[in-house]
Amino acid sequence: MLVDVLSMFYISSMSSSPSLLPGQRPRARGAASNAAGRFETLRPEAADDGWDIAHDDRLLRTEVRNEVPRSALSFNRSPDLPFDRSVNPYRGCEHGCIYCFARPTHAWLNLSPGLDFETQLIARPGIAAVLDRELRARTYVPQVIALGTNTDPYQPVEARLKLMREVVGVLADFRHPLAITTKGTLIERDIDLLAPMAVQGLLRVGISVTTLDAGLSRRMEPRAALPARRLQVIRRLAEAGIPVRAMLAPVIPGLTDHEIEPLLQAVRDAGAVAASWIMLRLPREVSPLFQEWLAKAVPGRAAKVMARVRDVHGGRDYDPAWGRRMRGEGLWARLIAQRFDKACTRLGLAGQMPPLRCDLFVPPFKTGNQLSLF
Repeated sequence: MLVDVLSMFYISSMSSSPSLLPGQRPRARGAASNAAGRFETLRPEAADDGWDIAHDDRLLRTEVRNEVPRSALSFNRSPDLPFDRSVNPYRGCEHGCIYCFARPTHAWLNLSPGLDFETQLIARPGIAAVLDRELRARTYVPQVIALGTNTDPYQPVEARLKLMREVVGVLADFRHPLAITTKGTLIERDIDLLAPMAVQGLLRVGISVTTLDAGLSRRMEPRAALPARRLQVIRRLAEAGIPVRAMLAPVIPGLTDHEIEPLLQAVRDAGAVAASWIMLRLPREVSPLFQEWLAKAVPGRAAKVMARVRDVHGGRDYDPAWGRRMRGEGLWARLIAQRFDKACTRLGLAGQMPPLRCDLFVPPFKTGNQLSLF
C-alpha cells in the first residue's frame, strides 16, 4: 500500500499503531510487539469489535508513505564513525532485523520502534534531485557520503521505487566518493553504476553478515537475504571489481560470537578484502524488543546472552559512551576483539580499506546553465 504524505508535519502527526488484534499474524517479522514510542502520551490498545474479518485481512502488511524531502544530506560529529555525512532514502526497514539500532528513530515519527518500524515505512521520492541541488552549492566541500548507515537502502521496497539507484546515479555523475552498507541483494542491480565508480577509486561496499546459520538468520533477520545469498553478493561484487568489506555487525555474545572464525573464512573465500565488527547495541526500545525475541526464538540461551551483553556494556543493557558503544569492554569484549584480529591476520583480511578519492569531484553540466560555458 502506498500513501502520499506532503510533508514531515503530516508524518509527525501519525500515531503509533495499536497492539495486534486477536488472530492477527505478523508473518516474517522480527518484532513480536508494537509498543508506542517513548514520546507518546497515549498507549493505544487493540480491541476486536466482533465483526467477522476475512482471514487474509489478519495478515500484518507493509505500508509505505511518501515524505517530500527538504534536504538530502545528514551530518554527524560522532568520533565513532568514519564519515561525517550520509543520505537516507528510507525511514524504517522491512528487513525486520530484531537487533537493529535504528529502531528508536521511528519514535520521532510517532510510530513504534517495534512492528511499525518494519511495516510502516517512509520513502523519500525526489531525494536524488535534492541531493543534486545540495552538491552544487558553492560552499560544498566533498567528503565520503555514506549510504545505509541508518536503515538499509536496498531493502525490498527499493525494487519498486528505485530511490537508491537515483541517488547512486547522481553521485556517479558528480564523481563523488561513496560508501555503501547493506545486506540487500538489490545492490547487484546497480553494478553497472557501481563498477565504474570503483575503478575511479570512488566506491567501497560493506556487506553485513551476522551468522552462517540459515535458521537463526531467518528468525533474527526475517526479510533479509540468507547467509549463503549474502556471500553470493560479495562474490558478484568482487568479480565486478568492487572492493567489499564484510561487516560482522552485530556480534552477539553468547549467540553468534562462536562463528567469528568460520564467518571470516567464508567472506574471504567469497572475495571480501577487508572485515570489521561491531558489538551488539541495544539502545532505548531495542533492548525490550530484543529480550522479547530471545525468550521466544532461543529461550534456552536468553539468560546467557543477556548476561554476556551486560558484561560487555558495564553491567547495563547498553553503554552509549563514545569509544565504548561499538566494541564494549571487559573480558568478553577483549576476547572477541583478539579472536577477530587473529583470524583476519591469518586470512589476510585488511582492517581498513584504502581512502576514497575526493579530487575527482565536479558538478556535471546542467541543462540551461549556459554561463558554465564561459
